[in-house]
Amino acid sequence: MQFSDDLEFDHRDRKDIYDYIERNGRVDYDEAMAALNMDETAFGHHVAILRRDGVVERDEDELRLAFEDAEVEIHSADDVEFTIRQAHEDDLDGLVEAIRTALADRTYIVGETVADTVDHEDVLLRHNEVQSRVFFVATVEGEVVGWVNLDHPEVDSLDHTAELTVGVVPEYRGHTIGSELMERAYDWARDNGYEKLYNSVPATNERGMEWLEEHGWETEAVRERHYRIEDEYVDEVMMAVWP
Repeated sequence: MQFSDDLEFDHRDRKDIYDYIERNGRVDYDEAMAALNMDETAFGHHVAILRRDGVVERDEDELRLAFEDAEVEIHSADDVEFTIRQAHEDDLDGLVEAIRTALADRTYIVGETVADTVDHEDVLLRHNEVQSRVFFVATVEGEVVGWVNLDHPEVDSLDHTAELTVGVVPEYRGHTIGSELMERAYDWARDNGYEKLYNSVPATNERGMEWLEEHGWETEAVRERHYRIEDEYVDEVMMAVWP
């Protein structure tokens, strides 16, 4: 995507349309036009340009950000049935709670940061000239119990990479939920041109590193004494996979 250098978008109305869809998830075409107080001709023109630039998609009377993925997977393991799908904006509170529950032991600092960021921004999906971000969630009876997130800065030199975080709440670990989330992330990354995924964990999170290695991840580097956890300095282990 290429946008004007002097503004984030090359027209204020296009940015307003993007922001409205980002805040609200999938939106009705006519309702969005009315909410933004635009006439039909101008609104249609701006939507057409956003679609051309790969930012927005239209499905009949709905508008959505282009990264949206409607596929829903249903899995069952050890008598636990769970669903994996892309997160919706109304999943935000449940997702943040699941991340914080899963990471209460402070063994995954990057994941904690993701929860804080989306909680503060109040937006899950992003796809603009600065950042692309997508979440997939695992749900059991409608409750979010796990997630995988891919976050990508829109920089030409890094356009083949994305940072990934993944986790499952303790109650539902051991039922292949994390593995299925990871496979969904790999599929999505390949479909959208991301060749390398990276991740960082504290060296104290040995089980987490073992689990990533089981899924093809390798250690690329170690930053010594990078974290301070409960007044103790802990190395950061930087890992990556080429899915």
